[in-house]
Amino acid sequence: MASYRHGVRIGNWLEDEYAHQDLLNDFIRKKEQGQLLVQRLARLQENIFKRVELSISSDGFVHFGDTVLLMNPDNKSSGLEGTSEEQEPEMRGDVTLAVDMEEVSLYSDEPLQLSSGLSAVRRVDPIGRNAFCIVSADGSAEGEPLRYGQSFLLGTKGGVSDKLFYLASDHKTFQNFAKKSRLQKVFLTAEVSYLALWQAKSLDPQLRLEHEGFPVPADTKIIITHCYTNRNLAIPRTFCVWSYFGREFEVICHNYLDSHRVEEDKNHWVIITANPGPEDGTMLERPKAFPEGYKKESIS
Repeated sequence: MASYRHGVRIGNWLEDEYAHQDLLNDFIRKKEQGQLLVQRLARLQENIFKRVELSISSDGFVHFGDTVLLMNPDNKSSGLEGTSEEQEPEMRGDVTLAVDMEEVSLYSDEPLQLSSGLSAVRRVDPIGRNAFCIVSADGSAEGEPLRYGQSFLLGTKGGVSDKLFYLASDHKTFQNFAKKSRLQKVFLTAEVSYLALWQAKSLDPQLRLEHEGFPVPADTKIIITHCYTNRNLAIPRTFCVWSYFGREFEVICHNYLDSHRVEEDKNHWVIITANPGPEDGTMLERPKAFPEGYKKESIS
């Protein structure tokens, strides 16, 4: 009876060699086509982190056609309010509305597609995934100011698309709701419909009727309301999502009201424009103005 030493290969070793060669050929083909996971992730990072130039507001108002950031500001005066979880350092700070990278598939051979989900990211520099465009819904020309109570669209290319997708929402149902909070979700759609219409409202509810029809100021706290459901765009910050780039916050539509029926910080938004000065950047980075004759170092 034949005996075999430990180093002798037995079995279908020829078929194993063919299988290894097929894997090598598949690896070479994907590398040449740029379809390897590391290549797709690098391309995704390059696109969504590419710097975007925001629009400059010469008159201080928001206009149709403007490229802006939508920021939910950190209310530093409310340090004693909220739950202990909301007071954690990771939950604080300014965040901006962005395309959710959790749903972007890197494991498919198909070209990268824009996610339909939204999230909030802790960065306020304009990049591909958090830049939005103010789009007219009633035929207003580009350059005309957006007004309180006027319907408009919020479009984005997300850094990976060649066409605009629009921020939208719909009533919560048993099958259609936000993953974490289970409240009314927001999403991106390529279709322009009543589900994608929004309105800007004054932050002070007692002045909303008086302000209606007036231009919406840039870099000022406002409320953004979904026209169809009458729910406000919100970031509760207690519901987190994870993407390829770390922990982010879920974005929903919900009216967070205090005991005086006034919207809480979760519903506050600021439309950020570019800094018109020589310093460049956003209006958030604009240096503070000091009275003439005062030295900057003498002011605490």
